[in-house]
Amino acid sequence: MHLPRRTLLAATAAAAGLPATAAPAQAARRTRTGFERLRAAGYAQLSGERTGVVTNPTGVTRDVRHIVDVMHADDRVDLVAVFGPEHGFRGTAQAGGSEGRYDDPATGLPVYDTYLKSGQRLADVFTASGVDTVVFDIQDVGARFYTYIWTLYDCMVAARLAGKQFLVLDRPNPVTGRAALGPVLHPEFATFVGREPIAQAHGMTAAELARLFNGEFLAAPVELETVPMSGWRRADWYDASGLPWVPASPNMPTPDTALVYAGTCLFEGTNLSEGRGTTRPFELLGAEGVDGRWAAAVGGLGLPGVHFREAYFAPTFSKFQGRTVGGVQIHVHDRDAFDPVRTGIALLVTAKQVWSGFGWRADHWIDKLTGSTWVRTAIDKGAGVDEVVAGWQEELAAFRRVRREYLLYR
Repeated sequence: MHLPRRTLLAATAAAAGLPATAAPAQAARRTRTGFERLRAAGYAQLSGERTGVVTNPTGVTRDVRHIVDVMHADDRVDLVAVFGPEHGFRGTAQAGGSEGRYDDPATGLPVYDTYLKSGQRLADVFTASGVDTVVFDIQDVGARFYTYIWTLYDCMVAARLAGKQFLVLDRPNPVTGRAALGPVLHPEFATFVGREPIAQAHGMTAAELARLFNGEFLAAPVELETVPMSGWRRADWYDASGLPWVPASPNMPTPDTALVYAGTCLFEGTNLSEGRGTTRPFELLGAEGVDGRWAAAVGGLGLPGVHFREAYFAPTFSKFQGRTVGGVQIHVHDRDAFDPVRTGIALLVTAKQVWSGFGWRADHWIDKLTGSTWVRTAIDKGAGVDEVVAGWQEELAAFRRVRREYLLYR
């Protein structure tokens, strides 16, 4: 007799003393991206327009075809150019790099490099490409210092200067859009990891950010349209979308990485490894000379939703390349309770307490990441986690009030 597969799994689990099923944390529903909705509507917003697309490997359909390939093959779209951000259109470059100008072998389309270009220089690229409308479709990860949202910002500014229309195709915020968290950027610390005063974990989608940028920060607004998603809710984690995950950059391999990134990316501003060169970037942190005292110290704070394991690893590139370092691995066990920014601050505070070798990068990159001198100077003075976090609450509350005006989803 052959048992049905579900019955067999249940019987096997019962014999092993396990639950019959391992249900996902969140049941998937069908989220339709902005691109899916644009295509279903016959590309109406692009009718008669010479179109260029700002995108990267994350710009895929549900069946993982790239939108550039799909649009190029569709007679309803006059696709004439592609624009690649940091890491490039096809995603071959590491952090701080791009692919340059080339013709895409798959489509023959010219690919222009936007990385480190802004203002009139980027506007000239749009003019030279001959496009009428610039389309943006890139998966963000929800943190202010992830550069794709500032590529969005720079492209909006450049499109206005060049007299182009701008269309944003929306995708989920993979770590939900429930709340904004963390310090707000001070304008004097503006760089490509933060152009304008938004929170460290902004809790918005790309289309919502575009609306915010246009309404609050651009000196003159661009002619902006957005195509929102359907079937996405603010409390949804990425696995609720049913969409495939494509690594948003070489060191953003999974949604788990995005979950911790808004806090642990702060270690880029220190002399500790942030896990680049491992299979768990931003989840593994460490340095030579760090031992189990760090995991014990941060674990002793009782932070909600997260455990810390003493860990040892040898990065294959970046800091401590080829050398064994000690540190922690972050294990999030309740993502609804987990606060990535508070956790990142707690890790900084305890690392400084237990490791005499702790130091900030000489260029004070931490100030660019956090948006002011507050985090660095407070920790240097011996402030605890609660005191550091309290230091940005007033500015965060003000940002949250502004943010509400530009949200598209419940």
